[in-house]
Amino acid sequence: MSTSPEATSLVPKSRLYGIVFALMLGMLLAALDGSIVSTALPTIVGDLHGANHLSWVVVAYLLASTVSTPLWGKFGDLHGRKLYFIAAIIVFLVGSVLCGVAGNMTALILFRALQGLGGGGLMVGAQAVMADLVSPAERGRYSGFFGGVWGASTVLGPLLGGFLVDSLSWRWIFYVNLPLGALALVMCVILLPHSTNRREHVIDWAGVVTLLIGSSALVLFTSLGGNSFAWLSPWSVGLAVTGVLFTVAFFAVERRSAEPILPPSLFRNRVFSSASAIGFVTGFAMFGSTTFLPLFFQIVDHASPTDSGLRLVPMMAGVFVCSVTVGQLVAKGWKYRPFPIAGTAIMTGGLALFATMTPATSATAVSLYMIILGSGMGLVMQVLVTSVQNAVPMQDIGAATAGANFFRSMGGSFGTAVFGALYSNELPSALARNLAARGIHGHGIPLDNWSPKFLLSLPTNVVDAIVHAVSDTIDHIFVWSIVVGVIAFVVSLTLPEVAMRRTIHPTADEIPMSNAESIL
Repeated sequence: MSTSPEATSLVPKSRLYGIVFALMLGMLLAALDGSIVSTALPTIVGDLHGANHLSWVVVAYLLASTVSTPLWGKFGDLHGRKLYFIAAIIVFLVGSVLCGVAGNMTALILFRALQGLGGGGLMVGAQAVMADLVSPAERGRYSGFFGGVWGASTVLGPLLGGFLVDSLSWRWIFYVNLPLGALALVMCVILLPHSTNRREHVIDWAGVVTLLIGSSALVLFTSLGGNSFAWLSPWSVGLAVTGVLFTVAFFAVERRSAEPILPPSLFRNRVFSSASAIGFVTGFAMFGSTTFLPLFFQIVDHASPTDSGLRLVPMMAGVFVCSVTVGQLVAKGWKYRPFPIAGTAIMTGGLALFATMTPATSATAVSLYMIILGSGMGLVMQVLVTSVQNAVPMQDIGAATAGANFFRSMGGSFGTAVFGALYSNELPSALARNLAARGIHGHGIPLDNWSPKFLLSLPTNVVDAIVHAVSDTIDHIFVWSIVVGVIAFVVSLTLPEVAMRRTIHPTADEIPMSNAESIL
């Protein structure tokens, strides 16, 4: 790709709009498949007879998409973005087809990992392609829509999954990707410009191996620890130790590599370091706590799976509106730094409101809480990527974009695991306390079978005890999420403000020397 230093966009606006649409389709596919499976899992397990491997259907996708993002980003830097984004679409579609025809749980898990591998490339590729085509000052006009798509997918995934399972078959949650993916593929082949700036390179295989092993072990530890394995079991301890050792080895390797996957210079960049830390802590608080909202709706409010998904729509609206609005304001010259600060404060306020929920809380109040939380999320997420892309040299755009996404995903994984463990540990005592308050002893209620249908078979006083036990436990989780939200707010204060470049390719004086200083 070639352009004059003064250019703010590499392609005409009419062509750029088509590219943005194709990239949004790709990001939508990747984000949807992180959540669309949740409502179909009971049906999948019943069909393929693999209840003991249920969690792996989700973990396989999460693991592959998370650990592959730095690799996709770096290889795009080296060989050209178009090649790797198209490759990611193809890998994702092949994985979708194979998932749809899977005949057993083992095959489905393996194909989900393949699908996740492509999904990781779609997420980072869409953002990096935009960095190649549009200057940071203008990029906000479009990046806000990417944030909105990501937010919408958190709600649309479970809704669409439930609809397809009820109307067709669970296999269609994978087949539905094919027409959308094919459209995105054709549009990218036709519209994306070819790269003409490829560099001589040496593949950092040692970095690839240590990153894959280290991050995979940590994701598996946080995803399966306290769930499939006890936290202090040999498997959990082994995964934790392996993750730490290989992560340390990765950073040691990167310091000596000619073409590091995540260049050490990125961590000396104040914007990248701060944005990555904000993304990690925000992801920890946000993903870890909101995972329990559908559970609250279904158990405490007796909502159906589809209804519980619909109740998340106000949060989606908050994410979409604020993400798009922030993008437009930054493009008009507003400073980006205040938005993550305000966003983390609003997000923390939303989490505090959720901590007050009880079985008596009205649907209107919960919808308001949703809008507040979603608005905070929309103010934070996408602007972090834009600020990082603005602060690094063009040759590191892909690696920096991937790194920002990687740390956010890792934060979400850690948050889900920690809050999941908190829920599992506190629920039995909360149930015993609520049953005793109602004079019920020796109930023998299984803690892993609290579907709305199951609750209908229990006596009213027992159901009341269960409802209050779940409500009390989830409230406590949100109390802890407030603490993490406050940390996110404090960390957001460290984000430097760097003037948005009006050109695509920065000159040396457009990246301030102070920006290369360590955040410490």
